[in-house]
Amino acid sequence: MNAAPENTAATAPDLVTEHPDSRRPEHFTRSTVGWLPWLAPLTEDELTPRHREALVEEPRARMPYFALLVRDPDALEARTRTDFDIFHNTEGGLPRAERELAAAAVSRFNGCVFCASVHARLAARFSSRGEDVDRLLAEGVDTDTGDRLWNAVVRAAVALSRTPVEFGPEHVDELRAHGLSDIEIGDVINSASFFNWANRLMLSLGEPVHPHDRPGRTASGRANSEGDR
Repeated sequence: MNAAPENTAATAPDLVTEHPDSRRPEHFTRSTVGWLPWLAPLTEDELTPRHREALVEEPRARMPYFALLVRDPDALEARTRTDFDIFHNTEGGLPRAERELAAAAVSRFNGCVFCASVHARLAARFSSRGEDVDRLLAEGVDTDTGDRLWNAVVRAAVALSRTPVEFGPEHVDELRAHGLSDIEIGDVINSASFFNWANRLMLSLGEPVHPHDRPGRTASGRANSEGDR
């Protein structure tokens, strides 16, 4: 007669960390938001030379989000270099403001408060259109941003984020009608698609918290900087 299986649930170490006393942000905001992981990030003492290489930037070793993702160093390095190329390589393509707008719209649609705060902040900085960005956060992705191109970028970004995907030739035609080249349209697609994926990753690994509840280090570790991604 086979022995009964052991109750591993009672003996396995707790892998998930809950934060019952933390406060979630009450609304979408451009203000800095904290983030707490549900799984343990690597500590700085645990980082190997390969981990540090994969982080790309040394300060990320002190950022819980990246210290968690670096448990798979190859995946994190590919993710980070893709991110940097999409958003920082702006020679000859879409202006940075519209790239950040696409990421902010996707994050607002997906309900990722942390990502929305970061990219709304950057969209406002690079466009000097804080009121329009704030309206997008407050009213949602169906709002009128006050600019036909921006509305087209938001519509395209959201269509890419829906399940099933609703992006089609009509979105390309609309972006072209507002003067975007094929390269610039590619930048809209890349910015939106990357953060449609990144939102899901962040939402599955932790939770946003009220800025006053942040621990000594936050998801990004660099409030109001371009490193908040």
